[in-house]
Amino acid sequence: MTLTELRYVVMLAKEQHFGRAAERCFVSQPTLSIAVKKLEGELGVALFERTKSRVQPTPVGERVVQQAQRVIEQTSAIKDLAEEGKDQLSSPLAIGAIFTIGPYLFPKMIPRIRKNAAEMPLIIEEGYTATLRKRLRNGELDVIIISLPFTEPDVVTQVLYEEPLVVLMPKHHPLAAKKTISAKDLNESDVLLLGDGHCFRDQILESCVGLRQSLEENRSSVRTAAEGSSLETLRHMVASDLGITVVPQSAADTSQYKDGVLVWRPFASPVPSRKVALAWRASFPRHKAIDSVRESILSCDLNVKIKPVGTRRK
Repeated sequence: MTLTELRYVVMLAKEQHFGRAAERCFVSQPTLSIAVKKLEGELGVALFERTKSRVQPTPVGERVVQQAQRVIEQTSAIKDLAEEGKDQLSSPLAIGAIFTIGPYLFPKMIPRIRKNAAEMPLIIEEGYTATLRKRLRNGELDVIIISLPFTEPDVVTQVLYEEPLVVLMPKHHPLAAKKTISAKDLNESDVLLLGDGHCFRDQILESCVGLRQSLEENRSSVRTAAEGSSLETLRHMVASDLGITVVPQSAADTSQYKDGVLVWRPFASPVPSRKVALAWRASFPRHKAIDSVRESILSCDLNVKIKPVGTRRK
């Protein structure tokens, strides 16, 4: 039994398809299939039920996969401990961020990290919160930048800053004449939102009670962008006069358009906002690398008033 075989069965259980699992593991399908059969032979049980259309774990296989996942996580923790004796700012650092943070933070953060830790190679990734969570647990990412709430066992979370949400609209839109926007004002406009699965969509609907009610009562007033779309897609749709949208203030830059195309307005009190935080495994030993990321972020000009909080929890 090898770690490679355990990784194969975990990925096969996730993908439920030999071809996709092999692709994710960067091996050929026969290689993965032979390794899984070898492990089944060694254990003397069938780990997967195979059909023409699907591969799924057997009851015993499900328990084996769960244990294999724990073994992989512990292996990652051992690697973290081994890094403790090395130069903390010379080994590669894998950083992940959610889609609504990465595009606006990375271009400003990366040059500062390179200045503060010139010898530390960076691996940068964007993803959904759920994906980043798994990759952090598996040791594929060292630190992630997410929006709260976020809880995960044996993971440290530290709040970086809180930023307000704002309304982005065409300059000629009737709401542009207002100095501040209320949640009720949104009910009278076509509001563009990210699709289901985006945590930022849920945050907007939680913060803007009137918008959630409008969505439930009259879905024609709230349009959902296609699955996999981004805040940049919504921005271009607003610029095309297809509606208005709600974005974090760090994503409200309108300089890429001609003057007079887009404007943004703040919300009236109580102002909806989101808290941005760092998260890393409690066992991760490279505290200087985490400090470098934190300091670099806090020194960025994000078009928001940064209020470091410094809260930590596991």
